[in-house]
Amino acid sequence: MKRRLLTLGAALLAVAASVLLFVRPADAAVGLHVSGTNIVEANGQTFIMRGVNHPHVWYTGQTSSFANIKALGANTVRVVLGSGKRWGPSNDVPNVISLCKQNRLICVLEVHDTTGYGEDGAAASLDEAVNYWISQKSALVGQENYVIINIGNEPIGNNNAGQWTSATTAAIKKMRANGFEHLLMIDGPNWGQDWQFVMRDNAQTILDADVQHNTVLSIHMYAVFNTAASITDYLNRFQTKGWPVVIGEFGWRFNAGEVDHETILAEAQARRLGYLGWSWSGNSDPILDMATNFDPSRLTTWGQRIFNGTNGIKATAKEATIFGGSPTTSPTVRPTATATPTPTAAPTTTPPTGGRTCTATYAVVNQWPGGFQGDVRVTAGSSAISGWTVTWTFANGQTVTQWWNATVTSSGSKVTARNESYNGSLGAGASTNFGFNGSWNNVTNSVPTLSCTAS
Repeated sequence: MKRRLLTLGAALLAVAASVLLFVRPADAAVGLHVSGTNIVEANGQTFIMRGVNHPHVWYTGQTSSFANIKALGANTVRVVLGSGKRWGPSNDVPNVISLCKQNRLICVLEVHDTTGYGEDGAAASLDEAVNYWISQKSALVGQENYVIINIGNEPIGNNNAGQWTSATTAAIKKMRANGFEHLLMIDGPNWGQDWQFVMRDNAQTILDADVQHNTVLSIHMYAVFNTAASITDYLNRFQTKGWPVVIGEFGWRFNAGEVDHETILAEAQARRLGYLGWSWSGNSDPILDMATNFDPSRLTTWGQRIFNGTNGIKATAKEATIFGGSPTTSPTVRPTATATPTPTAAPTTTPPTGGRTCTATYAVVNQWPGGFQGDVRVTAGSSAISGWTVTWTFANGQTVTQWWNATVTSSGSKVTARNESYNGSLGAGASTNFGFNGSWNNVTNSVPTLSCTAS
């Protein structure tokens, strides 16, 4: 009889559990979570990250930084931790979370040891990073309203960046299998900059790997993103696909070849994307410091721009409602980005007169030994167009090796690019971009003259 009662009890518990599982939505999430392309709080209010990175693992005594970052208007801080493979281990996670909460900051925690794995021999794997999170689980469970787990910083270098997809998928699954319900943040490969577009082209695979559908992708923008065109094109891909993305790190344009931070700030505000600048202080290259020697009264040019500039933190940050902040509301009229690419030379020949016309501008957005990335912006004339063809002739032996957002063919030095089915129709004055990778002779990479024909 006792065995029968136990068996019956177990059966009833199983039924009850199945009912509970049935009534809970498949994508239910606790705390901060993804809803469409937005990050939202448990109460459904949209939360847009506006903050900076703090290198805690190397400066564990700089605990006043949390209050100082908050005082300058931030609503989020991304905290650098170490797993013990290279830095740390950071066993003070409870204190870090407490500092974030005391200062009414959402806490993004990241393992930095994974930086450049596959290229940097000292780096940890994503699997090793997950093991660290498991070791800290007791400090993290119950903090889902306040903490986002960025599994590993810039987890793959430039060697075999394709391994990122399987490694990231496995890391997400292992986190969920070990009971983590936090919002997960995933950095791209290529030291976070994804210039080979592995994250961009495999984003859906990564998002589908999360049984809780609670993952946001993170792009790091430095010199690869030194023009408005390269920034807007990358973000457009995610927006078009409806994928959640944030700008988890970026620097500033301290010389002509560096990241176009003004466009990043403007685009993030227009698209309602989160951003986290690098970094508060303590860089070996102090030009990236926002505060000199961690002193908030000594903001650098970069610090002034990100905290006090147009579209900066002070002007745009809203405190999370979990801390009592007012809800974030959509503007009546959403702003649109007005930045335009900075081409390396003047655009095109004069367009033909009469009828449908278009123009095209050419920019070299990144260059390395033997290779470069180009971007072409096509703009309709005074009338709408239904298609476009752009042609040019390379003068220095360059060749196109890969392309996107256009169909590209070559005959000798002559290149012809035609619109895809989805970007040929442009309203009067409207623009679209296509890009390509190319090879060059490491001596001269001059900008060709472009011709644009509309239909």
